[in-house]
Amino acid sequence: MSKLVIVTHPNIEGSVVNSKWVSELEKYSDNIKLHSLYAKYPDLNIDVAAEQELLSQYDEIIFQFPLHWFGVPYALKQYMDQVLTYGWAFGPDGDKMKGKKIGFAVSTGGAQETYETMVSLEDLLKPVYVSFQYCGCEILPTHRLYGANQGITPEFVEENAKTYAASLL
Repeated sequence: MSKLVIVTHPNIEGSVVNSKWVSELEKYSDNIKLHSLYAKYPDLNIDVAAEQELLSQYDEIIFQFPLHWFGVPYALKQYMDQVLTYGWAFGPDGDKMKGKKIGFAVSTGGAQETYETMVSLEDLLKPVYVSFQYCGCEILPTHRLYGANQGITPEFVEENAKTYAASLL
C-alpha cells in the first residue's frame, strides 16, 4: 500500500531541506502521496472531515516538517488538535488511527550538537509521539537532518533526501 507524507512547511519554496525532500519523494508518486498542509490550507481552515477521510486511507503516514522553536510548526499542532478528535482517533469508538504506523521526517536549523548537549530531538518530539501512541499508533524511527541553517552542502542534502525516500519505499 502507498504511504502518505503530510508536509508542514510554511515556506517550502524557500526551504533548503524540505523542498529537496519533496522533490525526491515526487519521483515515487506511485508509492508515496504528498499532502502539503500549507498549500491545501493557506488560511489554515482545515477541513477536518476531509483530513480524517484521507488519514483513513493509509496504514503508514509520515509527518514531514522543520522544527520551529524546538517544536512542531503551528499548522501541524493545529492539525493534530482538530483532526485527531475524541470519538474518532481516541475515546469511545475512537479507533480510526489504531494500528497505523506513524513516522516523522524532521529538519532542524540548528546544529546536531545542540540536540546532543542541550535537549534531544526525541525529547522535543515526545508530546507528538505520545499523542499518536495514545491513539493506538505505532511510532516509526524518525528521519532527520540537522543544521539546515549551518551551511550544509547541496550534495549532503541530496544524499539525505535519497536516504529518506529509500526508507519509505
